Amino acid sequence: MRRQALIALTALGLLGAACSSDPGFEGAKAPKVEAARNADGSIDDRSMCEWKGRADREASETAGPGAIQPNVRRVWQIVGTGEDRHRALVCREIDTNFDGVKDVVRRYNDKGESLHEESDANYDGRIDTWLTFASGRLAEVRIDSDRDGNPDEWKYYSGGKLARIKRDTNRDGKPDVWEIYRMGRLERMGVDIDADERVDRWDHDNELRRRVEDDERRKEEEAAAKKAAEDRSAADEAVDGSGSAEPSGNKK
Repeated sequence: MRRQALIALTALGLLGAACSSDPGFEGAKAPKVEAARNADGSIDDRSMCEWKGRADREASETAGPGAIQPNVRRVWQIVGTGEDRHRALVCREIDTNFDGVKDVVRRYNDKGESLHEESDANYDGRIDTWLTFASGRLAEVRIDSDRDGNPDEWKYYSGGKLARIKRDTNRDGKPDVWEIYRMGRLERMGVDIDADERVDRWDHDNELRRRVEDDERRKEEEAAAKKAAEDRSAADEAVDGSGSAEPSGNKK
């Protein structure tokens, strides 16, 4: 009973909280990672892009907003020969907290569309956030919030908007909370109380559901009123048409 009560309280707390659609999370404080030096004296920034020693790739470095030293690296694939020779961006990595270590990397397809992104959101030296894109738009986010190397939160997007979330709140590797979103707001939440990976109870956002039902009812009423007006107009035209000509029996 104690475990069920804890899960129920967790679900109610999540349902009442304001849920953000932004990918990522505020990670707990972790040991700071420092950039190491290579044998030749250069800085090892833990690059995640593949470009060193490759003749078909070029890299450029720039300083992003707030950075004194270059903290953004872009890697370009050399495509074609002669007049058709051009560069295509295939990888970009950033040191977002200016500690000399790259903590975000994004990869692109040959159209320049985003494919995948990995990041160390709490700066402990390990990847804990994974983004997947479809046709260049965000499709899925996986988050490891307890630093065990495995995702415990999964966010799914449709048309670039948050559609649903799965959470593993008891850290057993299986989701036990499901959140369904509509119009950017949490619509309902399902909770697995007995750990069988099935929803035992659905909690609803009654206010959102009421507004959705009101919108649907208003649309139905507007459609019915429009159809009634069209029917009346058609009937009036039929009457006007039948009375415009003199009956043939009156002719002399």
